[in-house]
Amino acid sequence: MVVVRKRGRILNRKKLEFLFPKLKEKRYEITSNAATNYNCIAWAAGDSIKWWEPDQFGDWFWPEGIPREYSLDAYINAFEAIGYVTCDSGDFEVEFDKIAIYTKDDEPTHASRQIDSIFWTSKLGNYLDISHEIDGVSGYRYGDISVFMKRSKV
Repeated sequence: MVVVRKRGRILNRKKLEFLFPKLKEKRYEITSNAATNYNCIAWAAGDSIKWWEPDQFGDWFWPEGIPREYSLDAYINAFEAIGYVTCDSGDFEVEFDKIAIYTKDDEPTHASRQIDSIFWTSKLGNYLDISHEIDGVSGYRYGDISVFMKRSKV
């Protein structure tokens, strides 16, 4: 069992399933220990080096020319800056990389990247990375998927 120490506490499967109750009924796997240098948006973009966030002071990375605001449009524009376009579904297409952007109360909260026809990968804040079924992290904390995007693997 992988455990992660966060501020003196341990995040194990039981606590993870408490934070994300849908994981109890879905298949998932913890795939890394905690890391604070990148977040879910960066992870979905394929970046495990820097934190992506549209903070107004420019303390974090955000693609050049994209509004620094916490809006779905800004997040879509950020992913468009690296080659993604919106698409109709998260259905697996071998020739494309896909992401899902989650929102709660119309504000972006999370992004996941597709691995294969079943699993997606998510970075859970400052915590760990997991592979999970698409709706495994939706719900109270992250809300629901608002948009799918894809880009060619070539």
